[in-house]
Amino acid sequence: MSRDAAASLTPSTVVFLTIPPLLWAGNAVVGRLAADWIPPITFNLLRWVIAALLLLPLASWVVRRDSPLWRQWRRFTLLGLLAVAGYNMLQYLALHTSTALNVTLVASSMPVWMMLVGRVFFGAPVQPRQLAGAALSLSGVLVVLSQGQWDNLLRLRFVPGDAWMLAAAFTWACYSWLLTRRDESPEIRHDWAAFLLAQTVFGLLSAGALTAGEWVWLTVAPPAGMPTTIHWSWELAAVLVFVAVGPSIIAYRCWGAGVQRAGPTVAGFFTNLTPLFAAVMSSTLLGETPQGYHALAFALIVAGIVVSSRRG
Repeated sequence: MSRDAAASLTPSTVVFLTIPPLLWAGNAVVGRLAADWIPPITFNLLRWVIAALLLLPLASWVVRRDSPLWRQWRRFTLLGLLAVAGYNMLQYLALHTSTALNVTLVASSMPVWMMLVGRVFFGAPVQPRQLAGAALSLSGVLVVLSQGQWDNLLRLRFVPGDAWMLAAAFTWACYSWLLTRRDESPEIRHDWAAFLLAQTVFGLLSAGALTAGEWVWLTVAPPAGMPTTIHWSWELAAVLVFVAVGPSIIAYRCWGAGVQRAGPTVAGFFTNLTPLFAAVMSSTLLGETPQGYHALAFALIVAGIVVSSRRG
């Protein structure tokens, strides 16, 4: 499959690409909850340490001395830096320095970043149907954020912290396009646990260095509103296990499979299901029933996916 031509969206591909935004919506909800208990970069490090420990029994061979991983350390260092250290760190920082509403709105730019990164760095042409799909998908996100009342959007105020989420969206787009290059050895390529563990191993090096810098930052000039110590509890432990298993291992496995089948640009449209899922989750947790605007938003986002994935 060429980089600029998406495969048809089979039911299994749709499932692969729907599971990640569902789990990432849960990540946004619990990540905001944990923001008062643990510094964001430390939270990201512990999340991936647990994920690595869970992956190790499934693919321990990939870290042995004779593994082909070490010959391809440059590729996996880059993948780990982007996906394990970069994207997640920036997202958790955004949740500390901006509102959930702003973060969700900025994250809805993901399909646009997918198209731009593909065009500039991978030579993938941008099709009119993809632009139309992006417009439909973004409209659906705006319906969710406005709760069906457009005046709510006029009250939005962007803050410097929103730049963290903008950088996160760009980072994730670069990572997703790199997944299409398939430069790794066949042994690692065909073993999903080994492929994810290889990224995690090198990503933890970057995440560890960034965490050390965070603690220096917290010691020298702690930012307002950010915890300067870890407040351990069973609730925090449960959150860490959830984000390690769901939004990390399961979501990354499904995302990688979906990107290989549909291409990064089409896959990017599925990320806009995240704010819809998050809104429904929040409503459910608060004991509220989903509203009509949720159905309208879902229809618009799905329409964007369908339009963008149609062959020219």
